Amino acid sequence: MVTRFASLGRKLAATTLVLLAVVAFSPFGNFLLYPLESRFPAWDSSRGAPDGIIVLGGSVDTDLSAAHSTPVVSHAADRFFAPAELARRYPNARIVFTGGSANLISTEAKEADYSVPILESIGIAKERLIVERESRNTWENAILTKQLVMPKPGERWLLVTSAFHMPRAMGVFRKAGFDVEAYPVDWRTGGRDALFAFTRNGAEGLSKTDVAMREWIGLLAYRVTGRTGELLPGPATD
Repeated sequence: MVTRFASLGRKLAATTLVLLAVVAFSPFGNFLLYPLESRFPAWDSSRGAPDGIIVLGGSVDTDLSAAHSTPVVSHAADRFFAPAELARRYPNARIVFTGGSANLISTEAKEADYSVPILESIGIAKERLIVERESRNTWENAILTKQLVMPKPGERWLLVTSAFHMPRAMGVFRKAGFDVEAYPVDWRTGGRDALFAFTRNGAEGLSKTDVAMREWIGLLAYRVTGRTGELLPGPATD
């Protein structure tokens, strides 16, 4: 603003503020999230009981949990509620929690160490839990979980994760050779109606856009690096 390009600077600042307002208050974030969340339908229980249930980490803030010496759930609490209900409904199914630390700088805090007590407190017996605590991302979730449980041909495994994350997670597990069935939870949009819904809460709009952009970038990165077989994985075709 203090250079001879001040006029251009004012125009860029004004344009940035307008775009920020559009993203914050318009359905822009919903438009980005909807194709992710609607990619996989709700799981069909009529097909019978599953042999196992895999729960992906991503709900617990490991740094805050370590700082306060207690589990701190920052978001996506549905990833805990759903397996607790499934465990009650299917008492013979094995329950796997997979999640280590996604921090770039390694720490001793592992998400599994704080998530397992939560699962136990809401009704899942400790002896039913199989814990994978070394994975740092979705790719390692799939690889290490497969090595841990060694699924047999014909077994049915459910994959529990946030609906917006389900396409990438399913693509990764398929690439790893682990056949799983999608059990989406933690929706951030309400469906097609949300595509036309404006909000008065700008922070909500920005948050949805942030979540969606990170997931789309993750999908692109995983496709380029060969960790998924397609850009937007969808339901398997018989």
